[in-house]
Amino acid sequence: MYLKRLSLTNFKNYELNELEFSPKINCFVGNNGVGKTNILDAIHYLSLTKSFFNNIDSISIRHGEDYFIIQGTFVRDEEDEHIYCAFQKGKQKLLKRNGKEYQKLSDHVGRYPVVMISPADGALISEGSEERRKFLNKIISQYNAEYLDSVLRYNKALQQRNRLLKDFRSSGNFDNDMLSIWDAQLVKYGNYVFSERDILVNELIPVFREYYSKISSEKEDVKLIYRSHLSEGNFTEALQNSLNKDRLLEYTTVGIHKDDLVLEMNDYSVKSLGSQGQQKSYLVSLKLAKFDYIKRRAGFAPILLLDDIFDKFDAERVEQIIRLVGNHRFGQIFITDTHQSRLQEILSSHKTDYRLFRIADNGVEEVIHNGHSE
Repeated sequence: MYLKRLSLTNFKNYELNELEFSPKINCFVGNNGVGKTNILDAIHYLSLTKSFFNNIDSISIRHGEDYFIIQGTFVRDEEDEHIYCAFQKGKQKLLKRNGKEYQKLSDHVGRYPVVMISPADGALISEGSEERRKFLNKIISQYNAEYLDSVLRYNKALQQRNRLLKDFRSSGNFDNDMLSIWDAQLVKYGNYVFSERDILVNELIPVFREYYSKISSEKEDVKLIYRSHLSEGNFTEALQNSLNKDRLLEYTTVGIHKDDLVLEMNDYSVKSLGSQGQQKSYLVSLKLAKFDYIKRRAGFAPILLLDDIFDKFDAERVEQIIRLVGNHRFGQIFITDTHQSRLQEILSSHKTDYRLFRIADNGVEEVIHNGHSE
């Protein structure tokens, strides 16, 4: 599976652009702020129906306009599949495949999987547990529609239970039978989500550690640890045991909405111990492990989006990453960087099919295909 063609209309800084891609490696070079990352985000939209960076579609509309359109042609099983994604202010987002509109956007998720590696990944380390739960959710939902549905149903039940707890406190009346209805929903969907997350993390760990040892010249011992209330015992009992506390605080204190993925290096938090370079190697390794996992579950390689990951990496480590992702384990790759000569030198030495797009303020300025200007 790969993306053959991309068309942008009023998307971020692009008024109208059409691009044709190599099925292997595609590079976008240029100064910061010219829109390299926006092309990768458009691909993310076509694959997962939303931006990698935010959940507000109107932010992606070009300044002064009231709509955007992203169109792309994917090749899957040797057949062209056309995806049309459009959003207009005040209206619902529209998504079509081969001219047929999706009734639910979630039905599209997983058909054209992608993995994005970006400086924004630093939030996995620097921010709270919600970021790490989103990371787990984004992986599993790309191959398991039941999981995504279970997360949504769990969250709805959680909102209802929390609302009841507030009502009980304000009214002074407590109805255990009513609460038990939502407890049963939390247990049903929570147990399923927990089991899928547990399987995922256990399978990620060895691949993640392998990638880290290849990317990093250091010898740190890196770990991933999945922490959940559900691993400590029966979820139904945990809800019952926490009831007095929940009533006092007016919200649910146990469940998968409190899960966390602990990121460690040499038995310490990578946030507190790791240098900037070590943290970056950690995150790249984690995302490449995510890539391998989705590939195994989907049966084909996702598209890999590498956004400015070479910032603060030395040339040797950059080449090592290119060598890793340029082998047969990976499919189509999109890379952004500010150093054209660095990318060309590395890519030319590996004899890999590639296209290089140089982007300036006025859009795509030049295309180089396997070292030849076009």
